Amino acid sequence: MGEDMSDGHEQGGHENVPSRQRRRFPGISSRAYEHPADRSALVALRKLSGFDTVFKALSGLLPERSLRLLFLSDSVRVSDQQFAHLNDMLRDACYILDLEKVPPMYVNQDPQPNAMCIGLDEPIIVVTTGLVELLDEEEMRAVIGHEVGHALSGHSVYRTILLFLTSLAVRVAWIPLGNIAIMAIVTALREWFRKSELSADRAGLLVGQDLQASMRGLMKIAGGNHLHEMNVDAFLKQAEEYEAGGDLRDSVLKILNVLPRSHPFTTVRAAELKKWAESRDYQRLMDGHYQRRSEDKDTSVTDSFRESASHYATHVKSSKDPLMKLVTDLAGGAGDLGGRVRRGFGGFTSTPPKDEPRHDTPDDGDTEN
Repeated sequence: MGEDMSDGHEQGGHENVPSRQRRRFPGISSRAYEHPADRSALVALRKLSGFDTVFKALSGLLPERSLRLLFLSDSVRVSDQQFAHLNDMLRDACYILDLEKVPPMYVNQDPQPNAMCIGLDEPIIVVTTGLVELLDEEEMRAVIGHEVGHALSGHSVYRTILLFLTSLAVRVAWIPLGNIAIMAIVTALREWFRKSELSADRAGLLVGQDLQASMRGLMKIAGGNHLHEMNVDAFLKQAEEYEAGGDLRDSVLKILNVLPRSHPFTTVRAAELKKWAESRDYQRLMDGHYQRRSEDKDTSVTDSFRESASHYATHVKSSKDPLMKLVTDLAGGAGDLGGRVRRGFGGFTSTPPKDEPRHDTPDDGDTEN
């Protein structure tokens, strides 16, 4: 079972007093909170013979040592003496997720709200001053939990590779074939990393254990420090409108808009997190029923891929996106592909044009919900 954190618990020789009681998860595996697509990709990578060795060998080519020195020399390292309240949150997050070694964390002067977890040998957490100034204590706690979740999942390794390859792609942009090859890898890594952000959002919720704080933090990242002008329910409705609105042209534009991004859109992240928070999986986890790290070595790659495929099948069937609806209908045997695509690019309607006979089955899903 998960354990309750009592106020004033001792950790590492320092008294650490959370603002309220929170449950902790001894021995929790990152598989317990990872998004299915993220989890299956990571399990497959971890099972590849020699994969970690190859990535470690790249450390000589990557600017990791330079990054560590840069943050040490030109940022503020969080400690009992500097940003002590952030240090308390960091230790709390590691205690809750049972991360044995607390990663170093730095505050970097940058007005853009941002945070990241990087590093090949050991993870480093970096938060910007823009983020520290934007969020309140509970919102910041969720963000730090988000980054500790990245560390527990081993995301920092792949994030560092992604940053390096993105920088490399810019440098070799003048070499057509070289740039194409690198950008193909970068695009694939970005797709994985967007899914990893959904996993880390879940870890942030496990640490903060305050869904409203997580929602507020995402709203502020989207709209700035004007909380009195914003509303969580209205913000989530934006995600519904984004998913269901428009026609096939909008579906294509959504794909094109998200491709260059490392993070999913903020409203989408909020909706995904709320959906998970209301799920049976989350409730079981909070009740202490979750996968343990001691079981990770027995994880089946096939089962992880099967779970991921099942998740996507369910997502496609339940999605209100016009393109996903078309895919579902075609998979179900709905006819008149040409007519459906033409209508899709003009907006889905419940009835076909008068000069176009309808051949669809009665339950083909054309009608808007």
